[in-house]
Amino acid sequence: MSAARRSGGHGARGLARRRAMQALYQWQLNQQAAKDIVLQFAADKEHGRADHEFFRELVCSVIDRREELDSAIAELSDRDVAQLDPVEHAILLIGIYELTECQDVPYRVVINEAVELCRSYGAEDGHKFVNALLDRAAHRLRAAEIAAAD
Repeated sequence: MSAARRSGGHGARGLARRRAMQALYQWQLNQQAAKDIVLQFAADKEHGRADHEFFRELVCSVIDRREELDSAIAELSDRDVAQLDPVEHAILLIGIYELTECQDVPYRVVINEAVELCRSYGAEDGHKFVNALLDRAAHRLRAAEIAAAD
C-alpha cells in the first residue's frame, strides 16, 4: 500500500468512497469508460479533498471486476442483482471489493461506511439490506478477523 493511501485519513477516504459510489451509479446508467469517469470526477473542485488514489482504485477495480463482484452479491442476496437499486448496488460493489481486496480496512469500517452511504443516498430501508449482506460477506471473507475481534 502506498504512503499516499495510508495517509489519506478517514475523511479523505470517506469522501473517496462517496464519490466512487456516485461515479459507479453514473456508470450503471451510461456505461461510460472508467478512465473517463475518473477524469470527470477529478475535474470537480470537491474532489481535491478526496483520497484520489483510493477513489481511482475503487472505480476502476469495481468496473473491471463487476461480474465477479456481482456473483458474490448474488450468492449472498435474496434478490436478483439486476433488481437492485442502483445506489445500493454501487455501495455493495464497493463494500464487497473492499472486504475482498482492502485488508488494511477493518471489516467493521467497510460495513459502517457502506451503511452510512446508504442512509444518506439509498432507499428508506436500504441500509438494512446493505448491512445484512455485507455482514454475511464479512463472515465469509474475513472470518479470521471476525474471530480475532470476538
